[in-house]
Amino acid sequence: MNPLPQSSVRGTRHLVASADQLATGAGDRIFAAGGNAVDAAIATNAAIAVTGPHLCGMGGDLFALVHDGDTVHALNSSGRAGSGADADAVRADGHATMPFHHDIRTVTVPGCVDGWLALHERFGSLPLADVLAPAIDLAEQGFPASPLLVGSTARLDGPAREQLDELATQATRTGALVRRPGAARTLRSIVGQGRDGFYGGEFASGLLALGDGWFAPDDLTTPSADWVEPLSAAMFGVDVHTIGPNSQGYLTLAGGIAAEPLELPDPNDERWAHLLIEAAKIAGYDRTDVLHEHADGRALLDAVRARRHLLDTDRASTYHGPATAGDTTYLCTAEVDGLAVSLIQSNASGFGCWLAEPNTGINLHNRGLGFSLEPGHPAELGPRRRPPHTLSPALATRGGDLVSVFGTMGGDAQPQILLQVAARLFLHGQSPAEAINSARWALAGPETGFDTWSDLDGQVVEVEGHAPDGWEPGLLARGHQVRRLPDYDSGFGHAHAIVRDDRGLSGAADPRCRISAALGR
Repeated sequence: MNPLPQSSVRGTRHLVASADQLATGAGDRIFAAGGNAVDAAIATNAAIAVTGPHLCGMGGDLFALVHDGDTVHALNSSGRAGSGADADAVRADGHATMPFHHDIRTVTVPGCVDGWLALHERFGSLPLADVLAPAIDLAEQGFPASPLLVGSTARLDGPAREQLDELATQATRTGALVRRPGAARTLRSIVGQGRDGFYGGEFASGLLALGDGWFAPDDLTTPSADWVEPLSAAMFGVDVHTIGPNSQGYLTLAGGIAAEPLELPDPNDERWAHLLIEAAKIAGYDRTDVLHEHADGRALLDAVRARRHLLDTDRASTYHGPATAGDTTYLCTAEVDGLAVSLIQSNASGFGCWLAEPNTGINLHNRGLGFSLEPGHPAELGPRRRPPHTLSPALATRGGDLVSVFGTMGGDAQPQILLQVAARLFLHGQSPAEAINSARWALAGPETGFDTWSDLDGQVVEVEGHAPDGWEPGLLARGHQVRRLPDYDSGFGHAHAIVRDDRGLSGAADPRCRISAALGR
């Protein structure tokens, strides 16, 4: 086993972990100014929305879990399709699935800013101007382009480079100075005017013009943020909480439920990987048929309990029910004796739909790719509907007390990665660094990272390069299709975790991000 690239970071007062050291620094700065974990989470997200537009941004969606010392609160701030959404029109253009890039019809009303405002209104302690100040400074004064931003920009096609000209012309090499004046103006407008500074300002007018009837003004005046009941289940000796449908978070819990009767061996044993792979299959093979915004999360978990006897403990199985890429960012913050936040925010795939709102240059997500174009499907594209979502934040408690906040990016693979991290943290007692740095497997579809469950025949098990030597031959012998990828490959997510114990806080940020950081005091 390769040595761990980094050890856990400890904090006696607070801790923040994210995929970008500049964003982590913003959250730590807010903690140092007297802010709480929610203030720090918003500041961290706003900062990475500026520095990491290939991962997230104000043109995307947000989900969050907050532990207030006694209770878990869940926020669904995912946007809805515009009032002009018309599945027949998309089908008439020759599409059998939702367009991926270069099409405004895959854009839903961005929920990120509504999420920030809802979190701040309910739990924030510092003025919003203070919370967003680090992000504004980064946008106005500039920041060094990260290698991930440069690499992502280089993969844009010609039309996308024209749309994202602000980024394409500045993020040309690692360390190049990037300024984002439109993002800075927008953040200042949010400080001065609240949600009207975003959903009623220059961003809104540009989105309406770009949509050309796909969106109506009322679509933007209706807030996207809803406080909802968290979905919870016991697994690996803790209670794990997530967001229910339209999020696929239920798959994290379902994987734990499917694995519950099993005696998992040491993670170095290939059987550990096999059993959890099969648990993930039991949990998710019917995802494309059952996940939609009105699905009953508890019923979905009960269905997994009813079929876990189908799990094959010896051989790879294929379920013919009716990827591991994806670009999102996850972050977490916690106080030793206060709030803790598990927050995930996304553009869906890279820079999203490769379109930018023309007034501010803020790139737009493509979360509408989760809609179905099958007539009559419960997740069929329609006006004001929310699409199925891959975003899956997680939070663990024991007896109501906080144990951990954890999560990852990774498209369809998010619940699979979280299943492995949870088993390592809570069943095997590994440190955050061990759990985060250890090699992973992931079920992957053939193309996009969002097709794992839609093409079961094309599904393979991807195994990270630094996995134990026995994983690959053992899985092959059990009948799995296996593809080995490099050590610490970012295709296996950017996971972070913070654990609270009797010594305080310990946490780790994922080295697969290359520029991630966890900071504590």
